[in-house]
Amino acid sequence: MPTEPAVLATTDAIPVGGGAIFPAQGVVVTQPTVGTFLGFSSTCTHRGCTVRAVAGGTISCFCHGSRFRITDGSVVGGPAPEPLPRRPVTVTDGSISLG
Repeated sequence: MPTEPAVLATTDAIPVGGGAIFPAQGVVVTQPTVGTFLGFSSTCTHRGCTVRAVAGGTISCFCHGSRFRITDGSVVGGPAPEPLPRRPVTVTDGSISLG
């Protein structure tokens, strides 16, 4: 019997132009524009550290300074060789779930 996906957050908990990190689920949820919610892996593609902040339009890894765009996960700066992989998120009745 299928289980319901776990709710990560409500849509109002994710700021426009920012995001939130959910380390236990290995995901970052961003809202680059009003009503657009995207999911990315929270594991930096450089050395596997968990990213630590979402601010100023970027997702940041403090281990070695890599930064990724909240719009597509692409590398903005630092040593990361690849973008953050996308993770599927769904929005239902104001709740964001992984999957």
